[in-house]
Amino acid sequence: MPTENTQNVSSIYIVLGATGGIGKALVKMLSHQGCKLVLGARNNHALQELANDFQAHPCVVDASQPGQIENCVHMAQKIYGRIDGIANCIGSLLLKPAHLTTDQEWQNVIQTNLTSAFETVRAAGKTMKKTGGSVVLVSSAAAQAGIANHEAIAASKAGINGLVLSASATYARQKIRFNAIAPGLVRTPLTEKITSNELSLKSSIAMHALGRIGDPDDIASAIAWFLDNKQSWITGQILGVDGGLANIKSRSH
Repeated sequence: MPTENTQNVSSIYIVLGATGGIGKALVKMLSHQGCKLVLGARNNHALQELANDFQAHPCVVDASQPGQIENCVHMAQKIYGRIDGIANCIGSLLLKPAHLTTDQEWQNVIQTNLTSAFETVRAAGKTMKKTGGSVVLVSSAAAQAGIANHEAIAASKAGINGLVLSASATYARQKIRFNAIAPGLVRTPLTEKITSNELSLKSSIAMHALGRIGDPDDIASAIAWFLDNKQSWITGQILGVDGGLANIKSRSH
């Protein structure tokens, strides 16, 4: 039985990677919409603070490890009796050519990005088959555009694109929708080394046709849109929220 009354709750969501830049923006956005949230992240202290700020339930989870996301989903079901959607905002950044990327770095990128995405899909497939719902993953413009020194990131994010398409077909009859957002460069703590350097920031801005890099709210609003049941006829989509990076050649080039 659920431990909270959900009769008047608009939606119940799990946000993984909740303490990151995009995750925090999404948590704030969904909370202000009246949603009930279960938040997943590895850093217990930061997670507890965020959960307290938005009256959410924390779930300490290493999303790259088998079973931990599923445990978080079961926790949410126990609390609320249902889940309407899961957003996986987990990601890593490694800017290196392939020949300089170590085996451990490669494994870390795959586990953080692709394995966590697969674990999210698997957990949703096991637990949302009766109720349906929305699952949103985070890909990257780098999976579509050829960007130097992004081999590991591009490979892991391209895997997410394929995962979204296959899962959408597999679980369509169960009314579980799978979509992904593919951002360009977004100003978050993860990208601080790039955005805090004037030369690299200027170069990055020039790659985006709209003349700026992204803010976390740009991505969070797109994720929230996909999560909303008003988009119940949308599945299997990779939405570029990237200032034109993947498909438009900047005039400055």
